[in-house]
Amino acid sequence: MAEVIDVRLEPVDNKRLASLCGPCDEHLRQLEKGLGVEVNHRGNVFRIVGQSEAATKAGLTLRQLYQATAKKSLNAEQVALYLQESNTEALMQNQNNPNLSESEELDLVLRNKTISARGPNQARYLKQLLNHDINFGIGPAGTGKTYLAVAAAVQAMEQNQVRRLILARPAVEAGERLGFLPGDMAQKIDPYLRPLYDALYEMLGFEHVSKLIERHVIEVAPLAFMRGRTLNEAFIILDEAQNTTIEQMKMFLTRIGFGSKVIVTGDVTQTDLPNNKQSGLRHVTEILQDVEGVSFTFFDKKDVVRHPLVQRVVAAYELAENKEP
Repeated sequence: MAEVIDVRLEPVDNKRLASLCGPCDEHLRQLEKGLGVEVNHRGNVFRIVGQSEAATKAGLTLRQLYQATAKKSLNAEQVALYLQESNTEALMQNQNNPNLSESEELDLVLRNKTISARGPNQARYLKQLLNHDINFGIGPAGTGKTYLAVAAAVQAMEQNQVRRLILARPAVEAGERLGFLPGDMAQKIDPYLRPLYDALYEMLGFEHVSKLIERHVIEVAPLAFMRGRTLNEAFIILDEAQNTTIEQMKMFLTRIGFGSKVIVTGDVTQTDLPNNKQSGLRHVTEILQDVEGVSFTFFDKKDVVRHPLVQRVVAAYELAENKEP
């Protein structure tokens, strides 16, 4: 049975209301499509018609979106992210415990921008990054685990907590070996670190990142080249860690020196290792769970913050894998 909910947004601010609704009410149409409700408004009063749970979520999402307009103008991408949050349990929990959202809220304040956690899992991940020296972010593509890792590294550099940033990745790719590419090993692996570079360019600017690379403040270190090193006062990110062997993961984790912080990211469902090799990332989740100073954050399809289709694609693959004998 359909339910009607009236939401009054205050303080009344026509500029913020225009940002909330979007051009020709585009953002409200997104809300309707995403949650299966009907939204009408007059001034700052919004009437929501839909099934009870969907209407409640729509009301909570509207309030969150209006609160966000106090700091920034909304666009379609940001509305989509808030809609994804509304499909988690976070909004319903916040309704029952209004103090929860404030306690879970955590921002990374960088020189050029502020980056906020999206949803309780990302908030938990950021808190773990700040409080532990070795951190694992494990889950599907699009959950923000690598982007937030880079943001935490940039903040640590800007606050002089570390002297350099090291980006590492195992030299294993699906279908092709890296030997066919021109250049030395660092140049071969460079294209595969593009997601890390893109995040750095967004946060620091292309020219500044290029200068830091020239000065070796930012270093690209293929995993195989890290053997025998001790890394002090560094922020180290190991990406695509599902493609490490058990031996490589042990070697990597024992490189850590004083004043260093490590983030290891990967998706154990997308391993490109030979069939006879166990993933070092999968193995490490079994043996380091109870080690003091080590944190694990596990993401799932509900945490995907890319295009809404990505979440549905991940869900479809999970369903297909569960059906396989």
